[in-house]
Amino acid sequence: MPSVPFHYVDIRAFSYATEDEKRVESALRSFLPEGTAVERAESDGHYGDRIVVLSARVENADDIRHVLGQVATVDDIDGIIDELDDRVDDNCSFFLTVDKQAAFEGEIERGDGITLRAKVEAYPAKRETAIENARGVLSEL
Repeated sequence: MPSVPFHYVDIRAFSYATEDEKRVESALRSFLPEGTAVERAESDGHYGDRIVVLSARVENADDIRHVLGQVATVDDIDGIIDELDDRVDDNCSFFLTVDKQAAFEGEIERGDGITLRAKVEAYPAKRETAIENARGVLSEL
């Protein structure tokens, strides 16, 4: 994969009061290159319960390749490619959610818990161009 048509990738997960924050961070780090900083922000839920938002951004090409390499291990990568019309928005951002528990166990599966948002390079910045660029790189994985 010589070029990476993404400006950056944001990865985010919530750690709810009933979850072990270190395990949630471990699940999030399963996507990240070693040494990537994870930001932590505390919030309160509707009933006052603690919610910790863990997030990271990767911006250089090698780190983005690492994240995409993890995404490539999803069993249904062809299904994700088929859904690109629904996964790329008008701001040229590609969205994918993966299972937090599976990520903690070292598996990458489609599901809920960890959100990936990748800003797709598109010149001109049009949704259709972004979809084609994302399709191209995901097809190579």
